[in-house]
Amino acid sequence: MDDTTVLVTGGTDGLGRAVAAAFADAGARVVVGARDADDLDATVEELGDEVRGLRTDVRDEYDLERLAETAARFGPAGVGVVVPCAAVYHGDYGETPLPEQSYAGFDDTVRTNARGVFATVRESLPHMPADGQVVVPTEGVARESRPGFGAYAVSKAAAEAVVRGFAADCEQAVGAVDPGPVATDLSGGEGRDPGEAAAMVRWAATELDPDTLDGGVVTVDEWDAATT
Repeated sequence: MDDTTVLVTGGTDGLGRAVAAAFADAGARVVVGARDADDLDATVEELGDEVRGLRTDVRDEYDLERLAETAARFGPAGVGVVVPCAAVYHGDYGETPLPEQSYAGFDDTVRTNARGVFATVRESLPHMPADGQVVVPTEGVARESRPGFGAYAVSKAAAEAVVRGFAADCEQAVGAVDPGPVATDLSGGEGRDPGEAAAMVRWAATELDPDTLDGGVVTVDEWDAATT
């Protein structure tokens, strides 16, 4: 992946940081966007010389425009892979029923987790080659009715709809990957190891047939079948 530049949002903790590390370990140039400047500096220092960081709030399309431009300048062939990992969960994971959701919490969750995906992909596309890949992490609550996931489930369903829309309208392969719940601060530490989930994301971007990725949701069963 020496000539590949990878853009990762939410890249200073949780799944985003694990994804950035997975691509950096594979030799890619990685550009990380996140809101906390100190965390960005620490992440860049820890992950190595081929990693750059830019303070980015995915709720602000102008931040994402600058992030995509930075990533495009970092490598010789534009932005090869985009992984929108930035996400929020207001409240305790799985304990936020929709009838009790505040309007402010609902709005911010959807703005970050769904509109943030839309804006990340939209601002990245002008800098991507036709064979570029967009891999959007998702969860089963986007497709399965489960109590207690409120606005988060709504936002993930909307993000998957964004994936399908881009897949229909652009040359690049745009798909979602569902590693199941990942053990991060967002989930209260419950779920799959972030490094394992990041390996699945990297596999989807580098080894999976783009036609299979494009417009779909790749599951853990598909990953297991292909890699074991």
